Amino acid sequence: MQRSANAVDFWRGFALIEIFINHIPGNFWEQFTHKAVSQSDAAELFVFLAGWSLTYVAGSAEKPRPAHQLTLRLFLRAGKLYAAHMVIVMAAIAMLAGASKVFDNPLLLDWFNASAVFTAPVEAHIGLVFLTYQLGYFDILPLYITLLIMAPFLILLHRRWPALLLPVSGGLWLVCLVGQFTFDAWPTEGEWFFNPLCWQFALSLGFLCGLNRGPGAWIRTHLTTIRWLALPVVVVAAWARWHGWEMDPTAAPEPHLLFVNDKSFLTPVRIGQFLLLAAVASALWGPVSRSLPALADALALLGRHSLLVFCVGSLLSLAAQILRWALRGSLISDTLIVVWGLAVLFCVAAAADWWERQR
Repeated sequence: MQRSANAVDFWRGFALIEIFINHIPGNFWEQFTHKAVSQSDAAELFVFLAGWSLTYVAGSAEKPRPAHQLTLRLFLRAGKLYAAHMVIVMAAIAMLAGASKVFDNPLLLDWFNASAVFTAPVEAHIGLVFLTYQLGYFDILPLYITLLIMAPFLILLHRRWPALLLPVSGGLWLVCLVGQFTFDAWPTEGEWFFNPLCWQFALSLGFLCGLNRGPGAWIRTHLTTIRWLALPVVVVAAWARWHGWEMDPTAAPEPHLLFVNDKSFLTPVRIGQFLLLAAVASALWGPVSRSLPALADALALLGRHSLLVFCVGSLLSLAAQILRWALRGSLISDTLIVVWGLAVLFCVAAAADWWERQR
């Protein structure tokens, strides 16, 4: 049975729209996504909601899902994401190669860190299979796959020792921030753009906030107070972001990742501001669902089919970048590209909804 619109699907749909727009860098409408006035962006929201959704997979406190079923379900989900990632990465490589041929411009083969596929195909394809080699803008699913593999251990830790999940997850996050521990990339130089050892903290926070006990219960009880306390901080942070005020990494004291805004390591500035923003923005779901039910249903439609919409949106973003490059970019072309892309995403989600009803 198709589930009705809910807050998690609504905000997941919102995140998918922003990811699509933000993955067309430089377009006019990018400045109207919330990253323009926030130290965080849709990536934090997406992972946080993934953690929140784990509460449904884990089962209730009275009837928890057996550990072997929980692990199998999450590992199978990770396998599904892995297959989807392989498909869209291969399609993206083909799109870049095709665009290079059509426009007779070999520089397109260097886009998105893709050059190794064409200059060192043996090593690159090994790296693609083992997720050590990732294309730019196609690096969220490898993070999500890794987090899903970690998720059973986090859930079972909380089930056995509820008080330990937050300090263990937060401790791992802090150790990686201070020591700058992450996953190395190969065959290219560098590291994973999204460090799973740090981003697991956002997943754990989402899981804890989604529960009706422990920290989640306390937050629900005091949510109104939290919102009022968070609001001025969110406003000041938005003003600072809009005016481009951020701490210079070269001037930050050591360990500098504790003080700067760094997306790869999910630094305290990002995750802290995101949590405060989420507390304030969560108040919007009720009024929107009552006053603008069509909007709530539309965003929830995207959220219900998040994997399909994300995969299609990733390829559409790449096509939009190529098209925008060819057209040299303008307000008119940016608007047409964004409107066309969003229309396709809604059509894809509606078709998936129809197919599920037929089944």
